[in-house]
Amino acid sequence: MPKYTIGVDFGSLSARAVLVDVSNGNVISSAVKDYPDGVIDDFLPNTNIKLGIDWALQNANDYIECFIDTVKRTVADSGVDVNDIIGVSIDFTSCTVLPVKNDGTPLMNLPEFKNNPHAWVKLWKHHAAQSHADKLNEIARRRNEPWLKYYGGKISSEWVFPKLMQIVDEAPEIYDAMDTFMEGTDWVTWQLTGNKVKNSTTAGYKAMWDAETGFPSKDFFKELHPKMENVIEEKIGTEFHPTGSKAGELTAEMAAKVGLNPGIAVAVGNVDAHVSAAPTGVIKPGTMLNIMGTSTCDIILGDKKIPVRGMCGVVKDGAIPGYYAYESGQNAVGDIFAWFVDNAVPGAYFDEAKERGLNIHQLLEEKASQLNIGESGLLALDWWNGNRSILVDTNLTGLLLGMTLETTPEEIYRALIEATAFGKRRIIEEFESSGIEINGLTVCGGLPHKNQLLNQIYADITGKEITISEHLQTPAIGAAMFAAVAAGSENGGYDSIEEASKKMAKLRKEKVKPIPENVEKYTAIYEEYKILHDYFGTGVNDVMKRLKAIKNNASKE
Repeated sequence: MPKYTIGVDFGSLSARAVLVDVSNGNVISSAVKDYPDGVIDDFLPNTNIKLGIDWALQNANDYIECFIDTVKRTVADSGVDVNDIIGVSIDFTSCTVLPVKNDGTPLMNLPEFKNNPHAWVKLWKHHAAQSHADKLNEIARRRNEPWLKYYGGKISSEWVFPKLMQIVDEAPEIYDAMDTFMEGTDWVTWQLTGNKVKNSTTAGYKAMWDAETGFPSKDFFKELHPKMENVIEEKIGTEFHPTGSKAGELTAEMAAKVGLNPGIAVAVGNVDAHVSAAPTGVIKPGTMLNIMGTSTCDIILGDKKIPVRGMCGVVKDGAIPGYYAYESGQNAVGDIFAWFVDNAVPGAYFDEAKERGLNIHQLLEEKASQLNIGESGLLALDWWNGNRSILVDTNLTGLLLGMTLETTPEEIYRALIEATAFGKRRIIEEFESSGIEINGLTVCGGLPHKNQLLNQIYADITGKEITISEHLQTPAIGAAMFAAVAAGSENGGYDSIEEASKKMAKLRKEKVKPIPENVEKYTAIYEEYKILHDYFGTGVNDVMKRLKAIKNNASKE
């Protein structure tokens, strides 16, 4: 009889559950639910407490509500025998972290802390800890910390310790009250199993942990803040479990809420990007995986550990056992296109799209595809939400150059797509110059499924052949694959993620090939992109940072 697993992908705005046939990767049913409080970046819910610049919080209770709702509907809609569902697993945006008590209670749920923003979940794109990241990086460079080069030379403000430093500086009472500071993926898995199990992937990429050398020294953490000398023992922990391993079994209480059998396997929590390698067939070196959505995360496998400027990290077994997994990315991609549509497209375009039965992105794609390369005279920098790789600086901002009184919305739309592709090429070149082989790209996520112009532009600008994942909800399916591994072959699953990938990965047969003449034309424009990239991004002219400081000060008046 067929066996099934469930994967739940916790994204930036919603949670999506899929029920998957483990024999072939087919999705039998799925359900999605938006977080009731969404991304909290203005006021703390149900209060007049105003958040600061670059804050991005979430409500931990939304995760449990969405897990129960989506899994319950997915099971009910599937029509499969619940006795044939052998496991469940989740993945999460990362670094999304929260302060928690020893009994699993988030501090935000305690009456004395519910109105303190630092007690809530800090979403990955909470960038208000940039000054703390700057301090951490300065101390690490001064001390010649050997681990820093394996994080591209900089720790991002998105990662664990800058966020924790912000808490200890601005809300020491929260720091003192928390028993653990943990990733959302680990906390939700705890609620499913009753077991407090932390995963090695987020520890390696987001928390400066290495399986062989452990964490940085107590002296380093003491320099960050006196209270943090023993932060590892007091707030983080030292035991981490590899992806694909079993975190525990579904509790009777949770099973009753979602309509599953208690005792089925629950895999160790994972990250949305890293869990996506297996369902896209990226289980060997040589291919860069781009998980493309509101932002983009890149995963590249390698046989050895090499420093690469601006990478987010490199962790052994970080995505596929037996390989080092390199991570890089871009802070905003789909978010940039959404910003443009929400704020800069005239009403006439929406009217035309409605009349023709198109959505606004389809109309803009159609119009933009009719333009010749370079015809608009526009060039953009893709830093609307800062730069993750290779500059690792969230204080950088977007740039659009070359507008005239004749500039049209479709020209800007195309220039923004091109900017994100130029940013990808800059990342690829850094890896290749460091000795990491990248022969082609595999892409997944909503953007490459919806926008064929984007796919061709990426192929032409990077000069790489692109393979598109057939799976639309790749992270959720990846989570379901790891659930099958946690269940094991004795229960109808698999004994390794490689075995699961060979059966469950799905790729489109047709490739997107770079067009030689387009590659040549884009290379000329890319040279101009690199000049702007280095001029505004490497300290030649810090006008973006100065303007952002002026903005921040003005908002406080």
